[in-house]
Amino acid sequence: MNIYQQIEAEIKAASNIVITSHKSADGDSIGSSLGLLRFIEKLGKTARVCHPDPAPNFLYWLDTSAFLLMTEQPEEVAAAFAAADLVFCLDYNATNRIGPDMQALLEAVTCKTVMIDHHLNPEAFPTLTVSETTASSTSELIVELIEQSGNGALLDSEIGTPLYLGILTDTGSFRFPSTKPRTHEILAKLLTAGVEHHLVHEVLCDNNTASRLRLQGYALCEKLEIMEDYMVAIISLSKEELAKYNYQKGDTDNLANQALSIKGMKAAIVFTERDGIMKMSFRSKGVENPVNVLAAEHFNGGGHANASGGMSELSVTETVEKIKGLIPAYFSIQ
Repeated sequence: MNIYQQIEAEIKAASNIVITSHKSADGDSIGSSLGLLRFIEKLGKTARVCHPDPAPNFLYWLDTSAFLLMTEQPEEVAAAFAAADLVFCLDYNATNRIGPDMQALLEAVTCKTVMIDHHLNPEAFPTLTVSETTASSTSELIVELIEQSGNGALLDSEIGTPLYLGILTDTGSFRFPSTKPRTHEILAKLLTAGVEHHLVHEVLCDNNTASRLRLQGYALCEKLEIMEDYMVAIISLSKEELAKYNYQKGDTDNLANQALSIKGMKAAIVFTERDGIMKMSFRSKGVENPVNVLAAEHFNGGGHANASGGMSELSVTETVEKIKGLIPAYFSIQ
């Protein structure tokens, strides 16, 4: 019995299943959670999805009515954990990635837990672990679960559409090195199952608000700094600047990729002042320009080699100066 068949057996034996994912929801955490939920339902079981906080607005075209949010429904989330006899941990490798409130609930459960994740250095907290760091996304691994547990016939557009979204967003529209031949094989399976990929691209990319475009235009025109000796781009936005353009969660998500698209650019770092801290996004090109080490060693973060996150408790100006001082140690001069 392979690991995926073991997970299927646990699903079939469980009565109260909880699906969790990390804070600051993204396409992969939402997509893998919803895809797994629909698969569990196809197996004749029920589950609740419990996430720490809301997703960005542009992801709400998916049906997330089954989701419970720790920030909005803490009592319901606590009750779901208390009743759980199986908990899934999707798209995160350490319990602190779900925030302190949900972390306490997760660490208190006595039932079996299942991690399905693709990040480096997973903690050894789950009962069963699927940790495939070469996979493009956790959504890709949910497809593997369905296929390798012998349930490929259940794959349809309802399951496949959120999984396609997760793969699409976590590969940067299939541009990152994590996109392997197996990724495209899985995409082909999703299209065969009825996923209308062009509609996913449309609802994901063609839903800008005027304020979002104005904010991004301001950031690229007025706030983009380029350290030309190292070809690293930096964009910083204060809380006042965000408020001026009516910032909504997700409005700056693509800024780092836009800055990285400049010809010859090695890396891009974007940070925004929110909730009293600087929230940071790191993006880079190529195996020779990783950003996860910089994020982990200096900004309490980490992630993938070419796509990481972090935070700073310094001011906007102090964070910019700190980044500029660190760049020479992590990127070679042109």
